[in-house]
Amino acid sequence: MAEKIIHDRAVGRDRDIAQAADATGKRSVRVGVLVTALLTACIAFQLNASMLSPALKSIQNGLGATAAEVGLTQTAFFTSAALFSLFLPRLGDVIGRRKVLVGMLALMAVGCVVAALATSVPMLFVGRILQGASGPAVPLCLIMLRVEVTEPKRYGTLLGVITAVNGGVAGVDSLAGGFLADKHGFQAVFWAMAAVAAIATVMAATMTPESRVTDANRMDWPGVGLLVVSVGSLLVALNEAGKLAAARWSLVAGLTVVAAIAFGMFWRTEGRSAHPLVATRHLKQRSTWATLLTTVLTMTGVFAVMNGLIPAFAQDAKAGLGMTAEQSAWWTLTPYALAGLAMGPLAGRLAAIFGYGRILRLGLVGAVGSVVLMIVTLPAHSQVLLLAGSVLVGITYAGVANIVLNGLGIVLSPNENPGFLPGLNAGAFNLGAGLSFAVLFAVNTAAMPTDATSSAGYSASMIAGVAVLAAAIATSFLIPKPVSAEADD
Repeated sequence: MAEKIIHDRAVGRDRDIAQAADATGKRSVRVGVLVTALLTACIAFQLNASMLSPALKSIQNGLGATAAEVGLTQTAFFTSAALFSLFLPRLGDVIGRRKVLVGMLALMAVGCVVAALATSVPMLFVGRILQGASGPAVPLCLIMLRVEVTEPKRYGTLLGVITAVNGGVAGVDSLAGGFLADKHGFQAVFWAMAAVAAIATVMAATMTPESRVTDANRMDWPGVGLLVVSVGSLLVALNEAGKLAAARWSLVAGLTVVAAIAFGMFWRTEGRSAHPLVATRHLKQRSTWATLLTTVLTMTGVFAVMNGLIPAFAQDAKAGLGMTAEQSAWWTLTPYALAGLAMGPLAGRLAAIFGYGRILRLGLVGAVGSVVLMIVTLPAHSQVLLLAGSVLVGITYAGVANIVLNGLGIVLSPNENPGFLPGLNAGAFNLGAGLSFAVLFAVNTAAMPTDATSSAGYSASMIAGVAVLAAAIATSFLIPKPVSAEADD
């Protein structure tokens, strides 16, 4: 009898172990499928953001447009992406995140087709605005991943994998865009984007689970409208201010006033709403304003350095290295993107193990050191040193700071409203990018020496970027520790 009991217990234990192993295996497969779909969605968005850059000249020639008109369509895309980011993650909390992700990817695909068929700048303008619906792709995907993966180390690693493409798809996006535009015209670039967007839409619809917040039943559309007006006005004002001497400063002042009034009304509305887009008590918490402020300062300090100043210096025939646009991409943007892509997964895992705050500050300090190295070595006119600096910024900013800041928007968001902070943080990234070009290029213009062969203007603007990054390091100490997202050991 005793032997039979022992035998039955052993069989039961073996069965339980087998079932647990089977469940774990199925879960791993499910997570793998989910990550594949989410990664494809993020790549589709990133192509819309970066693949077109080498094709801007082709668009000018094809549509008979000016550089300013084509540049305005780019501004329309990024502004649209920022505004959609403010409320689509919260809409996902209410009606279902898969529905929202599929809807915005489908709208992006439609926008790609409209842009590919564009015969005029206004038509291209409409297409780019529709493409901007994909703006919150990364934060929404990270929220969906968080629902499925709760173990801190694993989530940190996968967060890094998904977010790493946000800095560029290993540089292939820009190179492919240039190749398609040269060989087949700018329309081919949009058709390629449309194909990837269509694939991402199908994968999101069939390979991701649905999730939502149980108690979230209504959207605060009055709050959405006021916040969109406030942030939109500020973004347009920043873009206008970036024109410096050619800027209409009365328009900048007027839009700034509109932004301030709209935000004041938004704050008042949220305090009275029974289902606010953002509860004012959450806005007052350090987990909200310190995270958003650190994101804005980080982007302001470094974004225009790598996406404007360094490529411009590389192509400057007098003060810089006199490279072509393609050579500049190979020596700066491509290695920058590759370094960030390689570092991203490791940074996410390290954040979960050693703390998001520590790894964020490590990345920010590294970014400061990398930019300082560039400042010191600019007069040497060395391609190798420029390459080294680009790789270091890619590792420290794109591969660490950018990854952790995106992650903090997810792990610090309150359980009852998980979509609000990722949405606001996405807006903070876009706001910081706009500020970066406005501030750093203003310094560059003001410090431009009379000697055209001097790099003093570039150095001065990068020094300003370092000062802003130092402020980001200081504010990062105010961000609270996301205890639930960090491993106990």
